[in-house]
Amino acid sequence: MPPPEVGVVAAKAETVPLQRDLVGRLAPFRSSDVRARVAGVLQKRLYTEGSEVRQGQPLFRIDPAPLQAALSAAQADLAAAQASYANAKVAADRARQLAPQKFVSKSDLDNAEAAERSAAAAVQQAKAGVTSARINLGYANVTAPISGRAGKQQVTEGALVGQGDATLLTTIDQIDPLYVNFSIGASELEQLRNAQGVSLDGQGKARVDVVLADGSLYPEPGLLDFSDTVVDPDTGAITLRARLPNPGKTLLPGSFVTIKATLGQRADVFLLPQAAVLRDANGAYVYVVGADGKVVRKNVAIESAGTAKWMVTSGLAANDQVVVSGQQKIKEGTPAKAVPWQPAAANGAKPQQAAAPAKAE
Repeated sequence: MPPPEVGVVAAKAETVPLQRDLVGRLAPFRSSDVRARVAGVLQKRLYTEGSEVRQGQPLFRIDPAPLQAALSAAQADLAAAQASYANAKVAADRARQLAPQKFVSKSDLDNAEAAERSAAAAVQQAKAGVTSARINLGYANVTAPISGRAGKQQVTEGALVGQGDATLLTTIDQIDPLYVNFSIGASELEQLRNAQGVSLDGQGKARVDVVLADGSLYPEPGLLDFSDTVVDPDTGAITLRARLPNPGKTLLPGSFVTIKATLGQRADVFLLPQAAVLRDANGAYVYVVGADGKVVRKNVAIESAGTAKWMVTSGLAANDQVVVSGQQKIKEGTPAKAVPWQPAAANGAKPQQAAAPAKAE
């Protein structure tokens, strides 16, 4: 009987991306609570709920009348303090002029200068009061601390806000870009780091692609920008974060998404069709047609390549003729006729033309 014919592929060393399918959650790039910083009655909302607002844009107005009255009172106190200082300065100057002629005692001079200094300090204190009152009056117009999308109004007009606690009025979220938070097992991340030889510390170029609900990829890829330094003791996982552009604002914070994280590359590995890899009690192995035309078994270490192929990380050499079809007709140590493997034939279709035997290396 002639040697059985088997389909083989030549093992070629490749550099393949290290991809993992994970679940992440979207979060805003920045989020800010807008609160009432002074006490008063809320008069009016100045923005449209759910709209885009700019940093510094007025959002709410608090009744300014009490705050304006407080500013006027502070200004009156400043005027009184300045008048007292002017009188004290005149008295001190007169005492300083008369002291050399011994018309006033040393004690009276000291008292006049002390009164002058006290009046000057009172002026500074009154100026600070005016500044504080003017700042509080400015807080009557509540402005946006950041640019982004303003949320729902939390307090209606006519409500007393800022009494005791800083009342939450609304929240602004910046959603372009977005953050994608996800986690990966600490042991798996360590394997990826060792495989690629690059530390994932936010300075690398690890890529993250978001898979939409219809199975298509979101057109804007994200880049990993943060890797936590602490392992969660409950899950044994490390939190990672990627920054994702969202120019159309189609993705919303809080959503769970499926992501394809490309966490680097692995060099000098072999991609084989799944049919080429067999298993027994000793683990995974492949059949190789050697240079002498005989079948050799090689034990291999494999990982999923995320496609219809296995990634062989050890056990093979470049240009090995790996058997993909016809394994049931061969045994280790027996001769076999190697022909290039045809994927169409593996799917049940007839090859278009018989292939010549592959040359042994």
